[in-house]
Amino acid sequence: MGIFSDVLLTVDFDRTLTGPDSRIPERNLTAIRYFMENGGVFTVNTGRSLPMTKVFRDIVPVNAPLLLYNGSAAYDLQKKQILNAALIPLDQEATIRRTMELFPDMTVEIQGLDAHYIFEENPAWDAFSEGNQCAWAHAQPGDDLGPFLKFALYGRIGSASVAALYEYTREELRQFDEAEAILREEFGQFCEVFRAAPKIIDIHARGVSKANAARTLQKELGRSILVCVGDGENDLTMLHDADYAFSPADAIVAKQFPNVCKCADGAVADVIYQKIPEILKIKA
Repeated sequence: MGIFSDVLLTVDFDRTLTGPDSRIPERNLTAIRYFMENGGVFTVNTGRSLPMTKVFRDIVPVNAPLLLYNGSAAYDLQKKQILNAALIPLDQEATIRRTMELFPDMTVEIQGLDAHYIFEENPAWDAFSEGNQCAWAHAQPGDDLGPFLKFALYGRIGSASVAALYEYTREELRQFDEAEAILREEFGQFCEVFRAAPKIIDIHARGVSKANAARTLQKELGRSILVCVGDGENDLTMLHDADYAFSPADAIVAKQFPNVCKCADGAVADVIYQKIPEILKIKA
């Protein structure tokens, strides 16, 4: 038992645990270790796939399964096992072909358990995947790509950094607004469709969310307080549903939730050192 033994803390990765440059402030890592040493349960709750977690799996300390694919699956690092996978109830090949037909100038990506896959040449996407230490491959519609957990639509990528997904022109923003509406019309009966960043649209099974994943884990672990930290639109479900929610001061959704410092300054550390102790005093 410890001072944080009632708390499950789940945080988004990009621009929450990391700064805009994709680096994790050392202050966050120190705080997470302190939180866990004093009884808290911590994990990352991210839209990233299992292959896209390679960049942080050996760096970020966790003591609970990773919550991945925007809540579509959890991954037990110790057992090296996928848990609670929610599959898209559509034919993968037909869905890929239809999305490529609708958006011939954009990149359609399948985010599998072992790698990410695209279906046309895109050297910028290759560099982006490699820059994020993500296994990748080119594929053809109909190839066996494993469970159908999540797919995404990308715009032009200017660099290997995640920051490239936040760099856009007015025209690109208009195109993605239109694409998001079309995807909802096409697949909304069976899928959740939303913007993970200005130039990426994520699609996964309907009813799946970061909130549901966090609450399921909280129930399994028997923790009475759920605290969540996030910065973007794909974090809104977990932030609204959490017992206590916080955003970095420079988050896209910062106006909707109590703020801590900017993500580059250690926003997660602020929550651990300042906000959770305040919560525990109120609950005492």
